Amino acid sequence: MDINDFGKLDKTAVKHQQEFIAHTGFPSAATHYAEPSIDLNEVLIRNKDATFFVRIEGNKLSEVQIFHNDVLIIDRSISPKNNQLVLVIEDGVFKVKRMASQLQQEEMLVWGVITYVIHAVK
Repeated sequence: MDINDFGKLDKTAVKHQQEFIAHTGFPSAATHYAEPSIDLNEVLIRNKDATFFVRIEGNKLSEVQIFHNDVLIIDRSISPKNNQLVLVIEDGVFKVKRMASQLQQEEMLVWGVITYVIHAVK
């Protein structure tokens, strides 16, 4: 597995809010269906200061449904639990592993817990 891109999140500059329009005629019957847009930073990220994105090169992780050009969202503030996917450092190289037990956690340097995998639908 090669990491193609790596970085820290920037703070969101502007929060999107629902806009209200002043009507001059009859109101639309669909006005009550208007919803604010979804901010994926708010939905997918718990701790912005400890969250990083990693882009994957190659298909060596296809057995865990991670493919070429997928983006991993990694939170360094979460303590890994049994059976979670984690990013570890082994021999100076980042690798994706599945936590098997607390004992395994002590044997390797866990860099962060993978919270989401984003990939394109083909």
